[in-house]
Amino acid sequence: MPILELRGGIPLAALGFGMPWYEAFMYAIIGNLLPILPILILFRPISQFLMRVPVYKRFYDWLYKRTMKKSDKVEKYGAVGLILFTAVPLPTTGAYSACLAAILFFIPTRLAFIAIGSGVLIAAVGVTAFTYGLFG
Repeated sequence: MPILELRGGIPLAALGFGMPWYEAFMYAIIGNLLPILPILILFRPISQFLMRVPVYKRFYDWLYKRTMKKSDKVEKYGAVGLILFTAVPLPTTGAYSACLAAILFFIPTRLAFIAIGSGVLIAAVGVTAFTYGLFG
């Protein structure tokens, strides 16, 4: 689930599709990790090109403000902050927002990928345990 990431995908897999926990866990992690590297590598150059389009510029400004509002941990702690930012299972604090925070704070791609990936794993464990522990 692109917008809800694994926070929505795991409950949907459990409640909507009746998947066993290990299958939901695996799909959620893979689905959450796949777009991270392309976003980290391609967002800045594509964004710079698209800034010429007024509609995109408004979208970018909105996204920038929203990401900066939630990224105090990233600014303070760098890559460790990315782990926390990604791991906390709240709306708008997932891997995609962490990618944008990493780009905005110029965290090196490799370090950002490792930190965000670690946060995804922590979030997946927590959401899976909560969903399957609560709903069986």
